[in-house]
Amino acid sequence: MNRPASSADTSVDGKTTEAQRTGPGAACPHAESGAALASDQCPVSQMAADFDAFTGPYQVDPAEALRWSRDQLPVFFSPRLGYWVVSRYDDIKSVFRDNITFSPRNALEKITPATPEAMEVLKSYGYAMNRTMVNEDEPAHMERRRVLLDHFLPENLEAKQEMVRRLTREKMDAFIDSGRVDLVEAMLYEVPLNVALHFLGVPEDDIAVLKNFSVAHSVNTWGKPTDEQQVAIAHDVGQFWNYAGKIIEKMKKEPEGTGWMHETIRKNAEMPDVVPDSYVHSMMMAIIVAAHETTSLASANMFKTLLTHRQAWEDICEDPSLIPNAVEECLRYSGSIVAWRRQTTAPARVGDVDLPEGAKLLIVQASGNQDERHFEDGDQFDIYRDNAVDHLTFGYGSHQCMGKNIGRMEMRIFLEEMTRRLPHLRLADQEFSYLANTSFRGPDQVWVEWDPAENPERQQAGRARENLHFPVGAPSRRNIARKVRVTGVRKEADGIIGLSLEDAKGRPLPRWSAGAHIELCVGDYDRKYSLCGKPDATGYEIAVLREDEGRGGSRHIHEVVAEGMELRLRGPSNLFRLDEEASNYLLIAGGIGVTPILAMADRLKALGKDYAVHYSGRSRRTMALLERLEKDHAGRVTVYGKDEGRRADLAALVAGLPEGGQIYTCGPERMISALEDLTAGLPEGTLHFEHFSAHDTGLDPDRETAFQVELKDSGLTLDVAANETLLDAILAAGIDIACDCREGLCGSCEVEVLEGEIDHRDMVLTRAERAENRRMMSCCSRSQAGGKVKLAL
Repeated sequence: MNRPASSADTSVDGKTTEAQRTGPGAACPHAESGAALASDQCPVSQMAADFDAFTGPYQVDPAEALRWSRDQLPVFFSPRLGYWVVSRYDDIKSVFRDNITFSPRNALEKITPATPEAMEVLKSYGYAMNRTMVNEDEPAHMERRRVLLDHFLPENLEAKQEMVRRLTREKMDAFIDSGRVDLVEAMLYEVPLNVALHFLGVPEDDIAVLKNFSVAHSVNTWGKPTDEQQVAIAHDVGQFWNYAGKIIEKMKKEPEGTGWMHETIRKNAEMPDVVPDSYVHSMMMAIIVAAHETTSLASANMFKTLLTHRQAWEDICEDPSLIPNAVEECLRYSGSIVAWRRQTTAPARVGDVDLPEGAKLLIVQASGNQDERHFEDGDQFDIYRDNAVDHLTFGYGSHQCMGKNIGRMEMRIFLEEMTRRLPHLRLADQEFSYLANTSFRGPDQVWVEWDPAENPERQQAGRARENLHFPVGAPSRRNIARKVRVTGVRKEADGIIGLSLEDAKGRPLPRWSAGAHIELCVGDYDRKYSLCGKPDATGYEIAVLREDEGRGGSRHIHEVVAEGMELRLRGPSNLFRLDEEASNYLLIAGGIGVTPILAMADRLKALGKDYAVHYSGRSRRTMALLERLEKDHAGRVTVYGKDEGRRADLAALVAGLPEGGQIYTCGPERMISALEDLTAGLPEGTLHFEHFSAHDTGLDPDRETAFQVELKDSGLTLDVAANETLLDAILAAGIDIACDCREGLCGSCEVEVLEGEIDHRDMVLTRAERAENRRMMSCCSRSQAGGKVKLAL
């Protein structure tokens, strides 16, 4: 995980930038330029003016502190900080994606300018911190990253698992019979540090000294130290600089040494133009901190979060296969990396706000990680969340943390060992304290208690469960499912049953938004169904059409599911999200496609929006949910039964759409295809659709052609075999990418295409989007005729 050492220099390449001249206390740049903005567009509202990154709500809970921003002003200027704050998921991801326009050059810049006295202290130590991979621009960044990446690949980290487990067990052995301990002091600081030193090939040294250095760097770079504190911190930073230099000199005398820093030193000798001397010293200082402290902080956050959410802890003790996703959800909900920084190299636009060249950005991943526009019920902690891996804690794109899988590996082993050996662990009464800064967060202490007499390994009747092995890398979605109980089975229409579901343990199920779906696991079948009940209900409602000519899933559900049966469920997820800002809505459903449309109608009615529903089917007796639709949305529903000779005039409906209106449709492919034709000349974003079945998206190795893919942001070139998907090849290379249906239906695995002709096989992109050839679904689409493809990934 990535928390690098800081730079005491507040300039960029020795020059003072415009963004630095507008530092803390600066007025709104738009006000200075005299730009005329409507009151609801000004990026400095009263809330923005009051925002304080060093005290108050942001230090208590940064995601909650910026809820107002996500909802009202997702990009705003903070006069106190002198930064533009970005709070929404999609905006943060767009900044990370473009590391040319949004340079990382200020990532390690002191957020509180250094005093002349502190600068003199640093000078006395010969301090000369240079660029590292965290804050350098292209092309230098990717050249170095490619050269130094191998040690971080999943297959090369697998051998480290037993070492991590051994260190963890040794620490636990020392306190397991004590009944009370501070986990940070007893295990969560030293184990990540020792793992880091082992990975780097650095001799183990005085841990207390290294901890002092790390704290000094945190305050120096991301904190707000007083003038007096700056001098003391400068001494610590200077000593750290000299300490790193001595380690380098010692390691240079060991040419056959193992570890990442030894490899960096060898690359320095082989290619000094790519890995120069100054870089080696700076990276040594940076990586000692980067390789351990955020893992330590994230692990402390994890135990605090899980022991606070006791049901989640107990579920993991009962089913340890949940551990990988529980770690991912902890990183999303309470990760140690709260915010990162960027600086514009040219005028840019983020969301609806235009930024000047030189603007400084504080991109708050903690806020984006709880954005309900991407994560259903995002402010709630849910270890069953099937898209938790989408979190931005590790960053995204070319600057994504190289050490992410080391951190994941350690956190999983910590959690597996603790739930196995101390399932009765509980939080002690305490006040949690944190180091005040803008960007990194974890409690200073996590005191826990337990009764040693209840330790499983003390019990004569049995021993603690066997330890598990989790492959290095992102978690497998197949292991993520909650248990639900069927509370009702009813006939909704001919060939359609309705199912009512509740949590198997009587807990509230996660909230969901209109258009959301779940995946029901029944026997060997996993099938997706849109939610069609009331979002505020404690349970879920779905409708299942029996398709005798299908692949057997719906037929199996019709035949075996009964009231009282326990099933597994993934989700909810929403990839058919309703834009609630439109002026008018046309909702068009065909057959069982009514399920998400009904939920949208319910939501639009609650919002007081102008909408109309058009529902087509073979006959009224085959049309699910028709009675409720007509009752709850009387006067807004038009029904078209084929047996009655009625057919929706799609052309007339589209022609009558008011300006600014949007169309949402779900149903047969021929209906969606017709609407694509009819809306081809309308503004982009007018038509939104969701298919409820896939066709011809599967892999046929006998007919496929192997191809190469270049991942521009990651600096890798991969071979995609005829018998594997592009998605699988990307995941095998250690690149995190979201995926859900693997059938080309959901759009979650979308990647940006830079070069190459694509054989599109998905059911997500419109015809116009396919013709543009700028996007593809990695789970099913491939290169056209085996040509090379270049992706922005």
